[in-house]
Amino acid sequence: MTISYDDFQKIDIRVGRITRAEPYPEARKPAIKLWVDFGPEIGEKRSSAQITRHYRPEDLVGRLVMGVVNFPPRQIGKVMSEVLVLGVPDADGEVVLLAPDQDVPLGGRMF
Repeated sequence: MTISYDDFQKIDIRVGRITRAEPYPEARKPAIKLWVDFGPEIGEKRSSAQITRHYRPEDLVGRLVMGVVNFPPRQIGKVMSEVLVLGVPDADGEVVLLAPDQDVPLGGRMF
């Protein structure tokens, strides 16, 4: 499927920093609850991510991530997910987080 550049611009992908991460044992599949700061314009958003294969909650705090910030909130079990944190699958299908390779201002928009 092909999309136009205008369609792509509707997706608001921003850089954020994980401020808090906790195990999410109530989830159907192993997951971690995340709080991500997207800077003063957007603020902190919550999410749930199935990233337990490569990440531990205590190692995620302070890490930069990319997230879609303009999806409507979605209930994921007991967590109201406000942002989709982005990743790509490794060779085994396990999620590897997407992030800038240098420090950049929080809330910076991907283009």
